[in-house]
Amino acid sequence: MDAQSRGRADEIDPADQWVLNPQTGNYELRLDQSVPQSTASSNQAPGARRSRRSAEAADPSEAANGAPRSGAATRRRTAAPAPEVPPQRSRRAGNASGRVPQQAGRRKRKQAASRKKKALLWTGGTLALVMVTTAAAGYLYYEHLNGNITSLPDDNAGTGGFSKDRAINILLIGTDKRTGAGNGSYGDKNSPGHADTTLLLHVSKDRTNATAVSIPRDLITDIPDCPTTQEDGSTKVIPGTEGTRFNESLGQSGRTPSCTMRTVKELTGITMDHFMVADFNAVKTLSSAVGGVPICLEKDIKDDKSKLDLPAGDHTLEGEEALAFVRTRHAVGFGGDLDRIKIQQQFLSSLMRKLKSNDTLTSPTKLVKLAEAGTEALTVDSRIDDMMKLRDLGLELGKFDMKNLTFATVPVLDNPAEKVKATVVLDTPKSDALFSMVKNDVSLTEVEQKKKAAKDEQAELLKGTRAEAADVRVDVFNGGGPSGAAQKTLGWLQNTEGVLKSSNKGNAPADVTRTTLEYAPNQADQARKLADLMGLPAAALKPGTEDAQGLEAMTLTLGPDFKDAGVPITGPAKAPVDAVQADKKMCAK
Repeated sequence: MDAQSRGRADEIDPADQWVLNPQTGNYELRLDQSVPQSTASSNQAPGARRSRRSAEAADPSEAANGAPRSGAATRRRTAAPAPEVPPQRSRRAGNASGRVPQQAGRRKRKQAASRKKKALLWTGGTLALVMVTTAAAGYLYYEHLNGNITSLPDDNAGTGGFSKDRAINILLIGTDKRTGAGNGSYGDKNSPGHADTTLLLHVSKDRTNATAVSIPRDLITDIPDCPTTQEDGSTKVIPGTEGTRFNESLGQSGRTPSCTMRTVKELTGITMDHFMVADFNAVKTLSSAVGGVPICLEKDIKDDKSKLDLPAGDHTLEGEEALAFVRTRHAVGFGGDLDRIKIQQQFLSSLMRKLKSNDTLTSPTKLVKLAEAGTEALTVDSRIDDMMKLRDLGLELGKFDMKNLTFATVPVLDNPAEKVKATVVLDTPKSDALFSMVKNDVSLTEVEQKKKAAKDEQAELLKGTRAEAADVRVDVFNGGGPSGAAQKTLGWLQNTEGVLKSSNKGNAPADVTRTTLEYAPNQADQARKLADLMGLPAAALKPGTEDAQGLEAMTLTLGPDFKDAGVPITGPAKAPVDAVQADKKMCAK
């Protein structure tokens, strides 16, 4: 629904609500002619607001377009009545020449820069894969847009909310529930929906980079028991399921997005801060709001299932055609869900590039449409069910450069238990390495590693020659790792990596806070080799000052950051998966 349909639809375009303030030289959104913008929202009486459901019931045209959302403990904030929209204001106020008087000491060039800066601020959350961006874009609609937001409890499945002083992890879920007009041919008929498309969005602590990890819907995993808030406010524990598809973590058996959060934590070891859920309408409305999303095809696509029929080459898609593109899979690659994930990553990358382009940031009309589309299309957790909270989150997510956003997919293998391949299982060595990188805030674009290496003298310890594995001597202690970690590591070193001159020394004299490797100056080449094998960071290396004598061994002490033999402490220097940067143009194959 666009901005006009909430007020007097035949009066004025949403862009005409942006007027020039002669005191600041900047464009501002005026929702009420009688009061200043800064106080218009705060002065509105609670009694003046009406529920969205009442509004929908009163408007048959809206009811025809799709029933209101429902679900366990779903919360739809009451919406403010449509504001009185003043006639479009002339820019000739008080000046026969038609120009607004310029304040002394303010140059016109500075005004343009200020307007662009504010536009960037409004769209600061260009991530949250588009959705938070649209919230930030329209935060001046505070009371009006609050009425668009639907929320559900997170049932304490997350961290309790994002923080500005640590990395941010958001679960983005696309459901295949058939809601909204024209969506009857998609998804599962008469189903409460599934977690059809799921991305784990990780934004680094210093906000220089981000990683979006797609989780295949057909991945076989365990769904844990899920305490879930019911419509009457009570809590019901929905029993878990072992060895089932990941997509059943949402919708099935009464599961809500909080259960998907718990499943992701069980799968990856990473606790989410928030979730955001979008239905089919999100793709249609957001792609239309930006004027279409550019995509390219290396070959013709004709998919009778999604009704997509496009020749090879460049295209700009919006609305129903954009939805068909992200839903197609039978006509690309091998026709499976993993190929559709690649299509979706291409689409999202292009959509975000379009959002950050100047023709979007400087267009009041597009910003208004984005704000409406984004808030209408989303269901969020109740910790961010307010426009100001979404704005704060969006501004954090918008700080990194798009070229440092990387898409990746959880590494999987065909399910060996199936003769007819329909599901997948984790490719454990690669998936564990990927999860370790995300959990330890390591960038897949290597921005973080390069920056730290330039500033941290400790990184110099990893530079130099490497000994052969057979020449590495090391004693292994357990100083706070999992039970049996020293023996398991010893077996892995000897049997898998060929480090035969190693021994298990049992528990360390005292626990350590993190894994360390102590060595003498003349053992530096051995230390570098062991660091390579185990994925030890430079910070774990503790060189001594005196050379080792005779057959003296290095000392490896496993700390709480050690998870398992063969799993890097902070992730490998190179991503264990094929990764794609969001600023690069990709073509569907």
